[in-house]
Amino acid sequence: MNTVLQLDGISKSYGDRMLFSDVSIGIGEGEKIGLIAKNGTGKSTLMKIIAGEEPADSGTVILRNGIRMGYLEQLPKIDPNITVIDAFLDDGSERAAVIKEYERAILSNDAEAMTSLTTKIDSLDLWNYENNFKQVLSRLNIRNYEQRIGELSGGQLKRVALAKVILDNPDLLLLDEPTNHLDVDVIEWLEEYLSRSRMTLFMVTHDRYFLDRVCNKIVEIDNCSTYEYNGNYSYYLDKRQERIDAESAEVDKARNLLRTELEWMRRQPQARGGKARYRINAFYELEKKAQSTRDERDIELDVKSSYIGSKIFVAHDVCKRYGNKVILDKFNYTFARYEKLGIVGNNGVGKSTFIKCLLGEEPLDSGSFEVGETVRFGYYSQDGIKFDENKKVIDAVREIAEYVRFDEKTSYTASQFLQLFLFPPADQQKYIFKLSGGEKRRLYLATVLMRKPNFLILDEPTNDLDIRTLEVLEHYLASFKGCVIVVSHDRFFMDRTVDHLFVFEGNGVIRDFPGNYSSYRDAKDEENRIEARKEIAAKPKEPVQPRQRQSVKMTFKERKEFEMLEKEIAELTEEKNALAELFNSGDVIDDIAVKSNRYNELCTLLDEKEMRWLELSEKE
Repeated sequence: MNTVLQLDGISKSYGDRMLFSDVSIGIGEGEKIGLIAKNGTGKSTLMKIIAGEEPADSGTVILRNGIRMGYLEQLPKIDPNITVIDAFLDDGSERAAVIKEYERAILSNDAEAMTSLTTKIDSLDLWNYENNFKQVLSRLNIRNYEQRIGELSGGQLKRVALAKVILDNPDLLLLDEPTNHLDVDVIEWLEEYLSRSRMTLFMVTHDRYFLDRVCNKIVEIDNCSTYEYNGNYSYYLDKRQERIDAESAEVDKARNLLRTELEWMRRQPQARGGKARYRINAFYELEKKAQSTRDERDIELDVKSSYIGSKIFVAHDVCKRYGNKVILDKFNYTFARYEKLGIVGNNGVGKSTFIKCLLGEEPLDSGSFEVGETVRFGYYSQDGIKFDENKKVIDAVREIAEYVRFDEKTSYTASQFLQLFLFPPADQQKYIFKLSGGEKRRLYLATVLMRKPNFLILDEPTNDLDIRTLEVLEHYLASFKGCVIVVSHDRFFMDRTVDHLFVFEGNGVIRDFPGNYSSYRDAKDEENRIEARKEIAAKPKEPVQPRQRQSVKMTFKERKEFEMLEKEIAELTEEKNALAELFNSGDVIDDIAVKSNRYNELCTLLDEKEMRWLELSEKE
């Protein structure tokens, strides 16, 4: 394996807080590595050390000669006064200058300049670069090249920075949370692009589907040490548990042996005076090992909701638009008790606006939301809340409440409540500006839940939260005795938490889909296949010269298969139609996710069997 980057003994701490110690990792050419760790354990810091933007306390970073490295930061920094095209083409090269000049000529419709520049583009062989440049920008939904960087949203800025680093075509690509703020369609395109690319990749992400489909190696930072797993995310989960079980068994074994050795050490000094010195040394090593404990603390979200009545909210002919852009068009819906709804759609179609209208933060053009009297909203917004960074964690929480009381038997002090969210007393005394991005999001989640909501609205809750926290949040939502609306681009999170979707298709169209995100994606793919077949069937067929058709008869085995297929197709069609009628009935459906998955399986099976039936029918 050709190593492109080697980390030897890298350590980093801030004050008395050790992030990681003696990290040694080799990154081989063509490897695609995902870095996993809890929030606040130094993932982004390690990326910055590799990129040369922050020094390590000790150790060395060795980059192979001739290797070009690209780095996408978690929060990209680009001059806000330049345009999108300037961000790509202001690198001082002749290639960039020619393309930039050509784009200007197109915008001003300067035919003479375009003709002159065409010759230069030919001589520098820039047409492929130009096509690739525009293709990547188009796939990332960046089309206004003259827009100023300072006018872009956070998601648009991330896409510009991502496109720039991809188009630079580095040998080694470092990505810090590349999927944050991206549409699902863009995430899936990036997934496919990186999977096919020959670039060496080292990235931090909480997107578990992305890790599973792109990475061939996982590196985990755990208890200040690193562990490597040669496989994707699913492989990592299995092997990580095996490692933890083995470590626990070693600690148990050491503790049992320690009892015997401790008795020997406690004897009078003269009783062991002639004993071997190595046994005394081994005792202290054994004692250290027996006392080791794993930092397996997780958020324990044993947080109860307040009572919620049967009436949640009813939408009556709700309309909302911005200028010519329609967000909601006579939207009607009755939200049910304990309903868990996911909202998906491209950026800019109005998902967050819908939430703000429901909460009364945005005025409606017409219509109304009628909200039940017992409903108590808890809103975790995409933008978060603006903490006073100079305050301590405990002081920020005490400003909301000194005590959190859920019922007669369950109450917490502010300090006890923070410990549920992995803020031990020592961390509660930290100033907020010293927290990592993920720790701030975790603190924000604590402030939302301490208000005892019975209707949780989570707008992009997965951004910046580590995988372990997401798993606990998923478990909490599954047993939450209230209502939930989730807006998220995290496909894995949506699959685990919601039972149906609102698909915002734009122009005020909202489609209610009965199932989780994977079920919706399968159904959408099936729709695309049907449309493709219709287009092919609609195309005029070219006349072909008549030819002698060779008679091919079915074998006995094929005849039996053909007869069986007719029976199976009829049964599968009947089951599919029954499920379709159930979905369209408007009745409350038990196990809707299971039924939705079965519906998608039936569609796939029918496709396969009908195609085989057509093949055999040609021989009939």
